[in-house]
Amino acid sequence: MSGVPEEDQSDAGGHERTSRDEFRAQVHARKADLERQFEASKAQFDHAQEKINARTGRNLILAVIIGLAFGGALLLSLLVIKELFMVFAVVIAGFASYELAQALRKGGFLVPRIPTVIAAVVAVPIAYYGGAGGQLLAVLGGVVVVTIWRLAEQALPAFRATTRRALVRDIAAGAFVQGYVTFLATFAVVLTAAEGGQWWTLAFIVTAVSADTGAYAFGLMFGKHPMAPVISPKKTWEGFAGGAATSLLAGVLLSTLMLGNTWWFGLIFGAAIFLSATLGDLVESLVKRDIGIKDMSSWLPGHGGFLDRLDSILPSAAVAFVAFRIFG
Repeated sequence: MSGVPEEDQSDAGGHERTSRDEFRAQVHARKADLERQFEASKAQFDHAQEKINARTGRNLILAVIIGLAFGGALLLSLLVIKELFMVFAVVIAGFASYELAQALRKGGFLVPRIPTVIAAVVAVPIAYYGGAGGQLLAVLGGVVVVTIWRLAEQALPAFRATTRRALVRDIAAGAFVQGYVTFLATFAVVLTAAEGGQWWTLAFIVTAVSADTGAYAFGLMFGKHPMAPVISPKKTWEGFAGGAATSLLAGVLLSTLMLGNTWWFGLIFGAAIFLSATLGDLVESLVKRDIGIKDMSSWLPGHGGFLDRLDSILPSAAVAFVAFRIFG
C-alpha cells in the first residue's frame, strides 16, 4: 500500500509521459532547425564557391590547401636540411618536364617522355654538386640524349616522322623542354647549393609568389582592362599593377630583413622578379594556347599541373641567380 490514491498515481504517470513527449518533440524540433540551418549555410557556401570558381576558373580553397602544403615542404627543404631541396627539385623537375613533353605531344610534337624525364631528374644532383658548369653540361647532355632517342625511334613505324621537317620539329621541341624546364629549374638548384644561397632561393620564390598573388587578388577585385586578351584573357592591367606593388614591397622587406641588403636593391630585385614572373606566365599561356589546352595537367586540383605553378618561378630562378652573383 503506497498510501497514494490510484487516480493521483495515474495523473502523475500521465504528466511524466507528457513531459517526456514534450522533451522529445523539442529535441526533434531543435534537430530539424539545426539541419535546416546547416543546409542553408551549406547552400550559401556552395553558391559563394561557385561564384569564386566561375570568376577564378579554379577551386580556390583546394588550391590554397595544396599551395600551403607545397610551401611547407619548400621551407623544410631550404631551412632545415638544404640537401632536401634536391629531392624537392627532382620531383618538381620530373613532373614538370613530363607535363610539357606530354602537352607538346598533344600538339603534334613527338617528344620522347622517358629520356626527357630522366634527363631532368639527373640534372638536379649534377647541378647541385657541380655548380654552373655541371648545370650546363647536364642540360646539354640531356638535349643530346633526347635527340638520339628521338632519332632511334625513327626505326619504329609508330614513331616515324613522315617528313624531315617534322623530325626536326620534334627534336627542337625536345630541346625546348630541356631548356625551358631543366635549365631554368637548375638555376634554383645551383643557387641553393651556394653558401647562403638558400635564403636567396626563398627570397625569389616568395617575391614571385607575391607577384602572382597580388596580380590575382587585384585582378579579381578590380580587373576591368585586359592586358593580353589573345594570350591570357583573364590577365588585366589592374592585376598587373597589384602584382607590381606586392612584389616591390616583398623585395624591399626581404632584402633588408633577410638578405642583409639595401632597400634600393630590394626595389630592383622585386621589379626584376616581377617582370620575369609575368613574362614566364605569359610564355606558358602562349604555349598552352598554341597547343589548345587549358592546363598542363590535372595532377594538382585547383592549380592544374606542376608547370602551371612553376611558370612564373622558372625564369625568376635565372634572374635571382644573376642577382646573387652580382650582389650576393
